[in-house]
Amino acid sequence: MLKQRILTSLVLAPLALVLVFYTPLTLFSYIAGAIVLLGAWEWSAFMGLCDKVKRFSFVTFIGLLLVLLNWHWPIDGLWVDGQLVGDANYIFTLSFSWWIVATYLVWRYPAMAKAWNEGVVMRAIAGILTLVPLWLALNTLRSANYEQSTHFGSMLILVVLGIVWSADIGAYFTGKNFGKHKLMPKVSPNKTIEGLAGGLVAAVIFVLAFCHFTNVDMSVWPIYAIMTVFIALFSAIGDLLESMFKREAGLKDSGSCLPGHGGILDRLDSLTAAAPIFVLCYAWTLSL
Repeated sequence: MLKQRILTSLVLAPLALVLVFYTPLTLFSYIAGAIVLLGAWEWSAFMGLCDKVKRFSFVTFIGLLLVLLNWHWPIDGLWVDGQLVGDANYIFTLSFSWWIVATYLVWRYPAMAKAWNEGVVMRAIAGILTLVPLWLALNTLRSANYEQSTHFGSMLILVVLGIVWSADIGAYFTGKNFGKHKLMPKVSPNKTIEGLAGGLVAAVIFVLAFCHFTNVDMSVWPIYAIMTVFIALFSAIGDLLESMFKREAGLKDSGSCLPGHGGILDRLDSLTAAAPIFVLCYAWTLSL
C-alpha cells in the first residue's frame, strides 16, 4: 500500500503542478470541473445511490450547476479592478456558513446523523455545498491578478495546497509519535488532538516560510498566521466530514481510481473546505 501511495504521488504531483501553473485559464476551469464531477460521482455513493442512472443524474445536476456558474462568472470575469466580484462573495459566504453547520454535524455525530441521513435530498445538498464552491474557489484563485502575472493565481493555489498538505503531514507525524487523546473517535478513530495541534503548527510554519522567501512584509505575518490556523482548522473539518459520510455509507474509501490513495474525494476532502475559506480570507486582506 505504501509503495502504491508513493508511486501514485510521484505521478500526481507533477500533473498537479502542470495543471496549476501551465494550463490556460479556460482549460484549467474545464479540468477542475472534470475533477469535481468525478468527486460528485463518488459523493453519490455517500448518498446511498446504487443505480448508475441515479448516480449519473446527480453528476449531471452538479455539471449543470457548474455550467450556470461559468456562464454567470466566467473564469476571466471573477475579478474587477483587483477585487472579487460582489455576488461571487455570496457563494463563498454560503460555503462558509455550510462549513459552520458541517462542523456542528461532525461534532455531534452520531447524535445528529438522523438530521441528514433519513433522506437522499439532505445528503445531495451537502454534496452540492461541498463540491460546487470548491470549483469556483479554484477558478477564483487561478484567475487572480492574471492580467499582471499569469502565475500569481497559481501561487495562491500552491499556498492553499501547502496549508492542506503541511497540516496533513504535521498531523500524521505528531499524532503517530505523541497522540494520546482522541479527537473525534466516533468519526475517525485514528485522529488525535495532538495530531491536530501539530498540523496547525506545521501549516503556520509553512506559511511563514513562504512569506519569508517571497519577501512579504513582516508586519502582516501575524495576520497570515491567524488566517492559516483558521483555514487549517476547517481543512480538518473537511477531512472529518468525508470520514463521517463514508462511515455512514459503510465505505472505507470514497473510490478506487487512485491506487494507494482511494478516490478523488479522499485527496480533495480537506481542500473542499480550505479553498473557499482561503478565498474569503484573501479577499478580506485585499479590502484592508
